[in-house]
Amino acid sequence: MKATQGTTYRMLGSRLDDITTRLEELRNIGATGKRLIKPSDDPAAIRPVLSMRKQISNVDRYLETMGISSDTMQATDGFLEHVERIMQRAKEIAINAGNATLNAEDRAVLADELANLQAELADTANGMINDRYIFAGFEDKTIPFVKNDSFDAATYDPADPTTWPYTYQGDENHVYLEISPGEKLQTNLTGTELFLGDADMDGVVDDGKVDLFAVLALTEDAIRTGDTAALDTQLVQLDVAADQNRRLRSQMGNRAARIEEAIYHQQQVKIDLKQILSRYEDADAIEAFNAIMEQETAYEAALSITSKVSKLSILDYM
Repeated sequence: MKATQGTTYRMLGSRLDDITTRLEELRNIGATGKRLIKPSDDPAAIRPVLSMRKQISNVDRYLETMGISSDTMQATDGFLEHVERIMQRAKEIAINAGNATLNAEDRAVLADELANLQAELADTANGMINDRYIFAGFEDKTIPFVKNDSFDAATYDPADPTTWPYTYQGDENHVYLEISPGEKLQTNLTGTELFLGDADMDGVVDDGKVDLFAVLALTEDAIRTGDTAALDTQLVQLDVAADQNRRLRSQMGNRAARIEEAIYHQQQVKIDLKQILSRYEDADAIEAFNAIMEQETAYEAALSITSKVSKLSILDYM
């Protein structure tokens, strides 16, 4: 069957449309650098691509939560460092107060500085990060430490919280961070374990631990009254208090280091996943350029032929 001019023109027009569509697709690939833009581009690649994207999303979630926790732990370490300085200064004052040549006025000056250190310690214990009290456990919207105005050094009892210098209003709960599937790390310290030496909140200072507020308060009282025996006792307790803070600070430092390792690991995992995803999604730049050039040549040729056919008249067939 002989093709008519109209049939020929329609066939060429259809061919030109196909070439134009493919050229647009190739140009889009060249512009985006992606060869997999819609499912029909490579149906077999859709499942692994979706899997890679989901895994990358999970890694991003890990990285975000670990980054927040790392920042919080770094800020917490700053508070612990301040506690360490307070306890160091308290010991220096206590040692100076042991000088037998000091009179009552001299001792009062040193005792007043101890009182200021107690207030400074309370401010640290009530420290906040992002509007949350960091040493309050889960009760991070409640100020954890409140001064006990009825405190009396003479009646202090480590087994009776009503006699302690400060009352704790937080709880004993720890915050845990999942750094990888099945692995969790504690990211906080509670005020009761750090400042009161009562990790389980049973109202009794744990063996080998001390109430930091009480140590400072009893040291202040010993200096004011000139009680050298009590002062000697508190010098030992000041060492225990400093060690208590250093030990917990060291534990937090180890956990923070582990989180940094986990962050680095997850960053490497993300790089690997992106490389795998790239093999499915990304186009080869040189191949894409060559394909565009070839398709543009085909387009120009088809356009030229179609243009010529459209100008033919019945006289051209006679």
